[in-house]
Amino acid sequence: MAQLPPAAPGMAYADIDTPALVIDLDAFERNLKRMADAVSKAGVRLRPHAKTHKSPVIGLKQMALGAVGLCCQKVSEAEAMVLGGVPDVYVSNEVVGARKLDRLAALGRQARVMVAVDNEAAIAPLAQAAARHGAQVRVLVEINVGANRCGVEPGEPAVALAQAVAREKSLTFAGLQAYQGRAQHLRTIEERKAAIADAVERTGRTVRLLKESGLSCEVVGGAGTGTYELESASGVYNELQAGSYIFMDADYARNKKADGGRFDTFEHALFVLASIMSTPTPERAVVDGGLKTFSFDAGVPEVHGLAGAVYERPSDEHGNLNLTACNERPGLGDRILLIPGHCDPTVNLHDWYIGVRGMGTAQARVESVWPVAARGALF
Repeated sequence: MAQLPPAAPGMAYADIDTPALVIDLDAFERNLKRMADAVSKAGVRLRPHAKTHKSPVIGLKQMALGAVGLCCQKVSEAEAMVLGGVPDVYVSNEVVGARKLDRLAALGRQARVMVAVDNEAAIAPLAQAAARHGAQVRVLVEINVGANRCGVEPGEPAVALAQAVAREKSLTFAGLQAYQGRAQHLRTIEERKAAIADAVERTGRTVRLLKESGLSCEVVGGAGTGTYELESASGVYNELQAGSYIFMDADYARNKKADGGRFDTFEHALFVLASIMSTPTPERAVVDGGLKTFSFDAGVPEVHGLAGAVYERPSDEHGNLNLTACNERPGLGDRILLIPGHCDPTVNLHDWYIGVRGMGTAQARVESVWPVAARGALF
């Protein structure tokens, strides 16, 4: 059951209950526009990933700035987006199981639907589900471009799979899914360039072979926040699937630009607002956000606006702040902003976004409260 929101529109920033998932709306909107402008300038399309935000409200804001639709990672996530008014969804993942396939095909009566496949055995069940629901489902063949997760091998194996899709009356072969996920968090620009150059070669070769076989690729999709500039300049990719750019977590900020500086193309816009709940010693404070508040797969959250403070030793409902190198000593009840290490799974731990306008000013107020509509959408 969704919990009551920790704030209401019009409320003062200081009155938000904690811990709360907070969006700096000004930074968030600048991030939306920066990506929209970059994609427009590059002459490619943007289909941002909803697994980051799990919110049709945010997805529709992305589409209002030119995105062609949304990526989703699960059928239930796609259902939440369509229910919220998103007209075009792509499940950029393999879908296996009769019930899931029926739900996916049923969405095709309400929205434009696309899905990935990487195995010929998956094609007939998908086609049968589409036919049962009178839907025409668009299909991207997923190829392995170095992430070594899902994906048929590029080249002839991918062509054979695409031909099998094209033979089904209820399916439409629409192109390739070619996401290099491992490249997103390679720290140096040289490492990211090398990984994406390899992905571009594999993908481009497959596109050429498909064309020779009589199949064209309307969509060649991939790219993430860490590498989108490389794919957009490749001449091969035409649809970008970046997601985290809207929020910019601490891990993405650790990537390096060409000059060696931190990757700051986008601003930190997502925070967890926490309260100091205990001050056991001058060198240590305890906040009310721990393992149930953050994802820790990409490390601990970074403390924002309190120089020298380090978050450490989380437990279920607590996080310790090491203040040894900090000149300030926050007091009981003081508020602390924390930048999640990995935004996507952190979002999935919360029911509500609290949108704040004028963050960092005395006039900061709650402007919006949005549900994390696809929270827990795992099936």
